[in-house]
Amino acid sequence: MNSLPVLSGDWFEFRSLGDGLTLITEPHVIPLLRCNIWHIAGRDIDLVVDTGLGVSSLYQASRHLFGRRVAALATHVHLDHVGGHHEFGECWCHRLEAPGLRGADPDYTLADFDLRKVEIDVPGYETGGPALTALPAPDYELSAWQIRQATVTRELDDGDTIDLGNRHFEVLHLPGHSPGSIGLWEAKTGTLFSGDAIYDGPLLDNLHHSDRAAYARTMERLLSLPVNVVHAGHDPSFGRERLRELVRAYLERNASA
Repeated sequence: MNSLPVLSGDWFEFRSLGDGLTLITEPHVIPLLRCNIWHIAGRDIDLVVDTGLGVSSLYQASRHLFGRRVAALATHVHLDHVGGHHEFGECWCHRLEAPGLRGADPDYTLADFDLRKVEIDVPGYETGGPALTALPAPDYELSAWQIRQATVTRELDDGDTIDLGNRHFEVLHLPGHSPGSIGLWEAKTGTLFSGDAIYDGPLLDNLHHSDRAAYARTMERLLSLPVNVVHAGHDPSFGRERLRELVRAYLERNASA
């Protein structure tokens, strides 16, 4: 029997940041798993950067934002970033993450996974108890939640260009958190969509496929970017000085470990 309250309103929250950018969040997902979902409106194609946990239909809730064509990009394929990818006809990710998005790796297929039984110790995040603070519908069963297989239509690599018609992004391979973590860099505006390579919160470099040496190299690369704003995979966006603070703090911790 579910003990969580049932949500009376919408599952997703939408916040327009101007210039065709909308931040979509799931406020009733705990912070550890509350991914920032970014919708970038383009002239020729829209891009959805990460799709959240997949508790409710992102595609249906966001249709009012979409143009004639939309693609879902995964910065990496951890469960909190790809829950809604199966709803999109076009799915893009780094080539090293593609098997996970296609569902070949059991780490990313979570059928019969009961969120109430998950307990993860991550300093800085409260993780005990259920992954949700409310249910999207009275008949929603936590035990039925799973990551569904998606169709990868484009495998990305470092240096690839993503052309939305009026906006152009360079794909940056930023391994460390996961092998195929990527960011999107718009040199014209100094905008970085960083996924979980860096965000203003506790960074995870101790997962089964994390690589601290690669993460340190990623941090050095980020330090060299002339960033104006970072739109990350979790927590609030931040500017260049905060980026440098976060990078230097990580490198110092890594050097003393």
